[in-house]
Amino acid sequence: MNYSAVKAMKLKQRFSRLILFMCLLQVNVYAQNPAIKIACVGNSVTYGYGLTNREQECYPARLQQFLGQKYQVENFGHSGATLLKKGHNPYYKTSEFKDAIAFNPDIAIIHLGLNDTDPRDWPDHKEDFEADYSSLISEFKKSNPSINIYICRLTPIFSGHSRFKSGTRDWYWQIQALIPTIAKANKTGVIDLHEPLYNRPDLFADNLHPNKEGAEIIARTIYRALSGNYGGLKLPEVFANHMVLQRDQPLPVYGTANAGESVTITFHHQVLKTTTNDRGVWKVIFPPMKYGGPFEMKIATTGSTIVLNDLLIGDVWLCSGQSNMAFPLKRSAGGKDEINVGGTHPSLRLYQLNVLKETDAVAWDTTVLRKVNQLKYLSGTWKATDNISSADFSAVAYYFGKKINADKHIPIGLIQVAVGGSPIESWIDRFTMEHDPIMADMLNNWRKSDFIMKFCRDRADTNLANARSVLQRHPYEPCYNYEAGIAALISFPIKGAIWYQGESNAHNLELYAHELPVMVNSWRQKWGSNFPFYFVQLSSIDRPSWPAFRNMERLVQQQIPNCKMAVSMDMGDSLNVHYTHKKEVGERLALLALRYTYKKNIVAEAAQALYTRQNKNTITVAFPSLSQLKTLNDQPLKGFELVNTTGERITVSGSVKKNTVLLNVPTGEQIKTIYYAMQPFTRGNLVNSTGLPVSTFTLPLN
Repeated sequence: MNYSAVKAMKLKQRFSRLILFMCLLQVNVYAQNPAIKIACVGNSVTYGYGLTNREQECYPARLQQFLGQKYQVENFGHSGATLLKKGHNPYYKTSEFKDAIAFNPDIAIIHLGLNDTDPRDWPDHKEDFEADYSSLISEFKKSNPSINIYICRLTPIFSGHSRFKSGTRDWYWQIQALIPTIAKANKTGVIDLHEPLYNRPDLFADNLHPNKEGAEIIARTIYRALSGNYGGLKLPEVFANHMVLQRDQPLPVYGTANAGESVTITFHHQVLKTTTNDRGVWKVIFPPMKYGGPFEMKIATTGSTIVLNDLLIGDVWLCSGQSNMAFPLKRSAGGKDEINVGGTHPSLRLYQLNVLKETDAVAWDTTVLRKVNQLKYLSGTWKATDNISSADFSAVAYYFGKKINADKHIPIGLIQVAVGGSPIESWIDRFTMEHDPIMADMLNNWRKSDFIMKFCRDRADTNLANARSVLQRHPYEPCYNYEAGIAALISFPIKGAIWYQGESNAHNLELYAHELPVMVNSWRQKWGSNFPFYFVQLSSIDRPSWPAFRNMERLVQQQIPNCKMAVSMDMGDSLNVHYTHKKEVGERLALLALRYTYKKNIVAEAAQALYTRQNKNTITVAFPSLSQLKTLNDQPLKGFELVNTTGERITVSGSVKKNTVLLNVPTGEQIKTIYYAMQPFTRGNLVNSTGLPVSTFTLPLN
């Protein structure tokens, strides 16, 4: 053997001995510091039912990858298992349960209860649920008294599930309500697997089992709960430079940081300190403050500091709806002059949530589709009002805020969250829709439901032409704009809301009359405030259903407390839904706010007709006694029709006298109803003394 060969052999022997030494060292280290054992206990969601590569894609496998080699994660999921011992497939009788106990885990993650919503289980045995859960927990504690146990709030069951309305929906929430009680009684931790997945129905093909991405979200949620790593100090997007904070209300400041981290918030000569909870959430509440500014806010942890500058305290208004709310100042009548001359207002601040992609008649690419599914459709930041930021901002909202700012001399913050073409269903939260007897059926089949306007369904089909999944989401989908936009704002106090929407619901006024009060009530519950709600009535256009819809809006405002409607029909365009005269409408909304929210003694709206009566060939339409009526520019009265007993509509002439309208009845006609401005594109010209138009209305002849 030559010298080179001998040398190579010796090097190989040394390397082999080194490898052996390192392995022995690792074994010794492991013996001294064995891996922390985690048992993932549950049903088919834990098992990974339906996943293509279950062993690699199930949440325990992904959790193992997140945690690394210091942990040993094992999957003890059993498909179809119930928590209830008398259930149809009790977990405590399974081999997985025996194996989990024998594993002697240091940590147990228990996610059971979904299958207990079966009619074979919950109706008969629900009283045993707490005791049976406590018994299961006790078995793990017997095996290892020092074990750390976390029980989970359940992953979602979505409305397309076959038993959803027959019982699963209600029993599911009964079980969810018991989880914190059971955790407290047994001194376990709680991990919420519901909240991070409830707004992602696209991840649940069968409405029960999450796909690969859903399993990853579960794993990440559990990893954060175990590690306390929530990515360090973060603020919600709404907290930014130039923002306006709501005056005269308790002022919350909130965000996330790593679990157990100390957070110090300095604002307006006050310092508040708190510690994040086990979910990485922190929140402080400053006492109510008077309007003023600019101020600085500093939020600090041990390793990070965020400083926000140029903050104001004033009134914050939410400005929401569809395209007529989104219609920008630069495209409105007189908008360019407004931008060039009067578009800078230091104490008027704008927070515009821009859409990722307009819902134009084009197919979206895969990048947009993916981000839409991830609820990354709306984003923006606060800006001071100048000729750049105001140009693309809502014209209606801009003029509304400008008028209040000028009148009250207080800072005004406007939050624009509006999506062109969006139906009202997209702005309502999922829980509310799931529990509504009318709206619940729209959730699972909205793209085929007659409840949703055909325009919305067709446009969604166009935008989603490249989608590979039937569960692909869209901004016209029920709940979507709430989940992608409104949900992030509900902890941020507001003064009130203005709303301009309805064009995409004009095909079904009876449904909208139900939905608008439901939406307003749900928003108020979320914010914990009976805030004022002012909305714009649909304008005039040559669309047959719009007059009746306008009349419905007039009536529905009376069903919603602290709510008023601004009339826009005199600004409409016969052919274009996007009329340009937005200043008048924004200022009419401002008048309502000044009158009813700020208590200014002004006339903010035209009065509504009270009653009718006939004397021979004259019908009198009476308005409140203090009303002073006239016609626009003193022209002849237009817009009134009489409906006779056979249903024929007769256009009639008339005159105005103080607070009454006198209508001429054609000889021989028997009248049953009076119509005003009930033509799609109306030329009705009845106004009050300040020029505010009287709304479309119908009244029976008394």
